[in-house]
Amino acid sequence: MAYTVQDMRQGPEGYAWSRFGLPEYTDWMDESLSWKKSCYIGDWSFLWQHRFTGPDALKLIADFTVNSFETFEIGQSKHAIHTNKDGKVIHEGVLTKFGEEDFMVHGRGGYWLSFNLRHGDYDAQVTRDDWFMYQVSGPRAIKVLESLTDAEVLLSAKFMHAVPVRIAGHDIFALRQGMAGELGFELQGPKEFGEDVYQAVLEAGREHHIRKMGGRIAMINHLEASYPTIASDYIPAIFDEDMADYMDYFLTSMPSFAQPAYIAGSFEGRDPSEYYRSPVELGWAKVVTTRRSDYLGAGALAAEKSNPRRVLRTLEWNAEDVAAVQNSLLGEGEHYDFMEMPRDQRGYMWCDRIEVDGALVGTATSRGYSYFFRKMLSLATVNVEHAEIGTRVSVIWGAPGHPQKPIRAVVRPAPYKEDRSRGELRTAS
Repeated sequence: MAYTVQDMRQGPEGYAWSRFGLPEYTDWMDESLSWKKSCYIGDWSFLWQHRFTGPDALKLIADFTVNSFETFEIGQSKHAIHTNKDGKVIHEGVLTKFGEEDFMVHGRGGYWLSFNLRHGDYDAQVTRDDWFMYQVSGPRAIKVLESLTDAEVLLSAKFMHAVPVRIAGHDIFALRQGMAGELGFELQGPKEFGEDVYQAVLEAGREHHIRKMGGRIAMINHLEASYPTIASDYIPAIFDEDMADYMDYFLTSMPSFAQPAYIAGSFEGRDPSEYYRSPVELGWAKVVTTRRSDYLGAGALAAEKSNPRRVLRTLEWNAEDVAAVQNSLLGEGEHYDFMEMPRDQRGYMWCDRIEVDGALVGTATSRGYSYFFRKMLSLATVNVEHAEIGTRVSVIWGAPGHPQKPIRAVVRPAPYKEDRSRGELRTAS
């Protein structure tokens, strides 16, 4: 089936972020402070897991992944990015090496690799696993976790390495990472252990004011810490004619009523490819290796990395202009499109024009309200010549054909929030 931009402007059924659990557990403002003042537990168990094994498993992965594999230790995880021939992101997620011929892919990338395994000549196998994935992050996270397991194992963990731990009587893994820009681990293991582990973390976290992360603010930490997300900041580069077979294969994994992407906002792209993004545009240039040219998209990415046209930034939206959008709903006559607080819940790539003197200079995505900073923020893929910190731009709010309002904004760094994820664990404990 061919999808058009107009097709993707039709809203999804339900709220995409309900996959995180309830919308709120205490309330979204309280929960949004947890990764700065205490800690949270968030449920990412909805992500897919594919396990690749066999002598050619790593070769398969390397052929369709932009990362370097010159060093890849057992227990190490990588942010694995898969691109098309033009260097645009198809999928990305976390890849962990559990053995010399044993690799786990968390996220949509497992489907792309499985498709290429089926159509290639590789001595490898793939199986589907069903794991729980609980992020425990924030200033008090280490205190919580070291009370549950062997503290020395945790405190010795290197960043983006999964260490074996025992929690609630179950042998699982703790991946040191920092999606909230704070110290934290992602607890991973077979789904049947999940409830025991979840309740054990909650009980241990009670004295540390742990919060359950609800769906309304689950993606605000991605915004503050600058983690672009599929379907929010780019659509997968799978809508081209040469990807038709993969599109059919991928759609078998989705509910019958769903489609691969939904689009909203003032940016009026004519073709789905205008909503694709490269790893360089999403702030992931350091992940892209140029030491080998044998993976899909290598040539395009090498050229872009040496001479980038657009880069990732954060935008601060002007409070008075945001208030004018909200206030328009309280008067008679025309009003502007509703600006969800704290951010869109339906799973759109909400993509808005960024202008300077009326000219398009980039697009804003992941617009959301940070209660901690008391700011309306967004990520922004912006032309290099307009990316200097402090540059003043306008974001156009309102869908094509609807009343539109230019909102003043200022270019800020990405990440917006100070990144503490690689800090010293022993000091925190």
